[in-house]
Amino acid sequence: MERKESLRRQVIGLTTGETRALIIIIVVFHLVGIIGFMIPALYGLFVDLVPFHLVLMLAIVAGSHRPADGVFFLFAGIIFILGFIVEWVGVHTELLFGHYYYGEALGLKLDNVPICIGVNWVLLIYSTGVCMKKTRVSNKYARIFTGALTLVLLDILIEPIAIKLNYWHWAFDIIPLKNYICWFFVSAAFLFLYEQFHFKKQSIVAPVFLLVQFLFFIILRLGFLWF
Repeated sequence: MERKESLRRQVIGLTTGETRALIIIIVVFHLVGIIGFMIPALYGLFVDLVPFHLVLMLAIVAGSHRPADGVFFLFAGIIFILGFIVEWVGVHTELLFGHYYYGEALGLKLDNVPICIGVNWVLLIYSTGVCMKKTRVSNKYARIFTGALTLVLLDILIEPIAIKLNYWHWAFDIIPLKNYICWFFVSAAFLFLYEQFHFKKQSIVAPVFLLVQFLFFIILRLGFLWF
């Protein structure tokens, strides 16, 4: 009986209480992050915690996915690997994004590319994909286009903060237009892959994470301007 109940809950989704708890964790950790980045005495510590924050957010978003089976992890694995490959190509050949290199804030690197950058791609693509599905736009190509454009807007917010937080740096401190063009097409390609998995309706946890990301970087940009 208990096994049947467990299987049923894996399929039907999170309870209201579980959803609320995961959203609270997302919001609280981002608020704490904003405070930590704004206090000089805590700045270094919070920069060091960035990779752990990304892994925690992935655990929360993955935990909200239903049904809780291996299909999500197959999707996540594919995006993780492709995301890392894309960044490797970008760093080592400049064919994608432009001339940039990674700082130390994103943690352990493999051939000059942070391993957790793949985690970031998984979070962004899955969250955007779920968000686009919730718009109820019936045409998948319209969802892909809108989702890719959304991620470009997020990247526009992220770029100046990423430089200040030592995530990555651009040659001559100039963010090229090529970066945003490549972000759009890479995001569109990854969102196309997301669409191939035909995930059923998901909870609002992933879209809330995406919204919080926008607010997080908006507040940081304003905060750095003030301080």
